Amino acid sequence: MARRKKLYEGKAKILYEGPEPGTLVQYFKDDATAFNAQKKDVIEGKGVLNNRLSEFFMTGLTAIGVPNHFIKRLNMREQLIRQVEIVPLEVIVRNFAAGSMAKRLGLEEGTALPRPIVEFSYKDDALGDPLVPEEYIIAFGWASQQDLDDIVALALRVNDFMAGVMHGVGIKLIDFKIEIGRVWDGDFMRLIVADEISPDSCRLWDIETGRKLDKDVFRQDLGSLSDAYTEVAKRLGVLPTNVTHATKPTLIN
Repeated sequence: MARRKKLYEGKAKILYEGPEPGTLVQYFKDDATAFNAQKKDVIEGKGVLNNRLSEFFMTGLTAIGVPNHFIKRLNMREQLIRQVEIVPLEVIVRNFAAGSMAKRLGLEEGTALPRPIVEFSYKDDALGDPLVPEEYIIAFGWASQQDLDDIVALALRVNDFMAGVMHGVGIKLIDFKIEIGRVWDGDFMRLIVADEISPDSCRLWDIETGRKLDKDVFRQDLGSLSDAYTEVAKRLGVLPTNVTHATKPTLIN
């Protein structure tokens, strides 16, 4: 079998050349990072869980008409995706105050916001992904005003879907971040959801206990990250309910 061409390697994923033009293979690693990769570890099985969870969310978005890059899952760690031109922004949707927002505004973590708030940060690890206002985005040509309007509309649709799905399994969607990609159909450009949606990119709290079920478990040394992600997968039906961390995750096809 021919060696695949690696196109990009990030903190949690590797992108390989796909089998057809306009496609990529996205590989999910077990690496866990926090604080802009200042804290690192390898969490066995994390990539498998995130692959399946991202598939679950992207497939759900497709079902309700939200365009995204997911085509199909290839195996336990890889999925086939559409090749996109990534808009150099992280799109953050917040439903409750947490993390950097709570610190910036002096809010207690978990404070409900008056409405979902969409923020943008400039994708640059060396700069720490700084928050940027829409005026910067338009002035530097990262996206047009129409693009931003469309991105906000997409992000809020993702939020409605995610919040409803999570609430149904007893989990509160505190916030999440997504990336947006540009694809062309002839001369027509469309914006679609790209990258991944997983506990790596969301804050998820148990509704009853407030237990954190996301990467804050790793950031704040709150226990086993694998256990937290496995709990999310089990509640969503991605894992059998009798699986524990002591037994190797056996994923449902």
